[in-house]
Amino acid sequence: MEFRHVPVLLDECLEGLSIKPDGIYVDGTLGGGGHASAVCERLSGSGTLIGIDRDRDAIDAAGKRLENYPCRKIFVNRNYSDIKEILEDNGIDSIDGALLDLGVSSFQLDNAERGFSYMNDAPLDMRMNRDDSLTAKDVVNGYSRADLTRIISVYGEERWASRIASFIEEARKEKPIETTGELTEIIKAAIPASARRTGPHPAKRTFQAIRIEVNEELTRLEKALEDFCDVLSPGGRLCVISFHSLEDRIVKDVMARRADPCTCPPDIPVCVCGKVADIKKITRKPVVPSGEEQEDNPRARSAKLRICEKI
Repeated sequence: MEFRHVPVLLDECLEGLSIKPDGIYVDGTLGGGGHASAVCERLSGSGTLIGIDRDRDAIDAAGKRLENYPCRKIFVNRNYSDIKEILEDNGIDSIDGALLDLGVSSFQLDNAERGFSYMNDAPLDMRMNRDDSLTAKDVVNGYSRADLTRIISVYGEERWASRIASFIEEARKEKPIETTGELTEIIKAAIPASARRTGPHPAKRTFQAIRIEVNEELTRLEKALEDFCDVLSPGGRLCVISFHSLEDRIVKDVMARRADPCTCPPDIPVCVCGKVADIKKITRKPVVPSGEEQEDNPRARSAKLRICEKI
């Protein structure tokens, strides 16, 4: 199956990065190389693209897609939260820009054997890096009812979390839950019929929650954002595309804190804490896809782009 990734908010990201032909840019979520190829088109032979992805298939596919561009290319099969170590390993002190697309790639969603989608029956997996040990099957069958409720409620923002966790607990007493199809049917049974008539697919939020848990997506995100802000050169920009409110809240909070770090009480007329902003927000509100893009690529509908610049 071809590793493809339709780049979301592509023009907006390229404008936001304000690419210098000889600069150093990081695509921390390389995917199929959609965003990265557009960055490479704007880099000269003295420019550098660092492509990072947890998925070895993404690294291999993007390497082939980008091989004919003249810029220097460095591919790294790691988590973007390791950015400081990655730069140190390659003798790079700072970068001119970075892009993080926090969504799951089309390849991962559409490739049934990866177990990300509730639309296909497949083994419960959901690992972005298939060398990781924890799988969705481990979460569904090994976590306590209380932990499942917490994960589905917090990461999935699912109002029926407790009921879904209870139905999972009862089902796995009979036999282990092994496939996405089995889990989907359990979720459907747990959610009252009246609640299933409107809104997204009944399994969407629970699958999102389990995927986030398996891949430690939110626990790594805040640290990664702080580290990316640290390694930007003056004038360098960070573009982050999120796809649900939990991610966007973290991105918003980190950028706001770095842009206004003062901890003085509001009634003190002069700052005495000494904390100085090291970034400025380029986007006061998140940029969202146009109606045309949402129609062409339905998976872009919930995307939000935030951009900041190192001072």
